Amino acid sequence: MTTIAAVTAKDDSLSFDAAVLARRSVRAFRPDPVPQPLLEHVFALANRAPSNCNTQPWLAAVASGAACERLRQRFMADFASGQVSMDFPYAGKYAGVYKERQYDAAEKLYGAMGIAREDKAARGAAFMRNFAFFDAPHVAFLFIPDWAGVREAADAGMYAQTLMLALAAHGLGSCPQTALSFLCDQVRAECGVDASHRLLFGISFGYEDTANAANDCRLGRAALADNVRFVS
Repeated sequence: MTTIAAVTAKDDSLSFDAAVLARRSVRAFRPDPVPQPLLEHVFALANRAPSNCNTQPWLAAVASGAACERLRQRFMADFASGQVSMDFPYAGKYAGVYKERQYDAAEKLYGAMGIAREDKAARGAAFMRNFAFFDAPHVAFLFIPDWAGVREAADAGMYAQTLMLALAAHGLGSCPQTALSFLCDQVRAECGVDASHRLLFGISFGYEDTANAANDCRLGRAALADNVRFVS
């Protein structure tokens, strides 16, 4: 097993700043699997994420190979037939600036793919790509214990961000997807996770398909003053 301590000065991972700037939501992947030693390395890095009282309340179930393909086929079929199960209720509609950002993201994504706003069929097909994991060879499902609350969910968020930065640092793309929480019972059954853990979301990951138009989408960020208050 590859450990963090085994990384040497010859490691070709990106600098922290470069990894942060490289990380974005990738929505098309090549079929090439990530080597198991690299998988273990990035998940070992993610496990260094902080948590309240060092409780580390996350459980990541990583599906690859045949397991990933079984879940892919089941997700597409079950969602299409309405067999939805969720551990956490959907937050509902956004309002104000949050709605504006949501609409802007959708406009840029569909624009990159050449899908017109009025083309509901093409938009629906693009949304269904979530349940095919955007053809990624790997998908990670992130759980927290059934007793957990907001603090533990925040801990899991820090774990997920650490994981995605580790993936980006090693040349891998990822996409966090709340849509992958829509079939929690199916995920638990396939991954051998019992009902004492609740599914927050999933992360599709692998090598980016740079030829796919969906990956030409680039989103901006709010101005620093909009999201940060420096007080002295």
